[in-house]
Amino acid sequence: MESFDILQILTQLVLIAPGFLLAITVHEYTHGYVALRLGDPTAKLAGRLTFNPISHLDPIGTLALVLTRMIGWAKPVPVDPRFLRSPRRDMLWISLGGPAANLVAAVCLALLVHFVVFLFEGRPVTQFSVFFVEPLFRILRYGVRINIVLAVFNLIPVPPLDGASIVAGLLPRELAYRFEMLQPYGFIILLLLIFSGAVSYIVVPPIVFIERLLLTGLS
Repeated sequence: MESFDILQILTQLVLIAPGFLLAITVHEYTHGYVALRLGDPTAKLAGRLTFNPISHLDPIGTLALVLTRMIGWAKPVPVDPRFLRSPRRDMLWISLGGPAANLVAAVCLALLVHFVVFLFEGRPVTQFSVFFVEPLFRILRYGVRINIVLAVFNLIPVPPLDGASIVAGLLPRELAYRFEMLQPYGFIILLLLIFSGAVSYIVVPPIVFIERLLLTGLS
């Protein structure tokens, strides 16, 4: 039984890994790309403006993925507001870029899921379908979910998540300044939200809604 559980965990990690690597790569690359377009070359100079997922992997975030088999994170892309022409406005767009990229990736993967179903649904079961089509289908579906989770979770308006910078960019300057005073306590607030279960009430409904919307018609 123990060996079966280990095998099951390893299999799930193999199926999750491609979607996770894609999610963190497009998320961080887009942060860096938007920053570059707005005048900040910091991410490019740091070698982070790349589609190589190894450059974005965070050891603790990767360990979290192994332990939870769903949630993980990457190293944040460095941004220097001194290079930005309008730091508050530009940080809003830089922060929004990551979640937006994940939603675009989720849509693209969902289209591939529907395409695979269109090609192979109703056909006789063969070794090809068992060893290639079924794993591919599961990898794509996991990829859709992971990208949605990363997008929605990062939109929570608590530092250091992207949602905090987006809210700060939308608020009037005085309110934004007060809101940013929460930054030193952001991680503690986030942990309290996670362990109290409040995060689930915040992120699960939109995650379920978006996933059902993209994968409608699939069981």
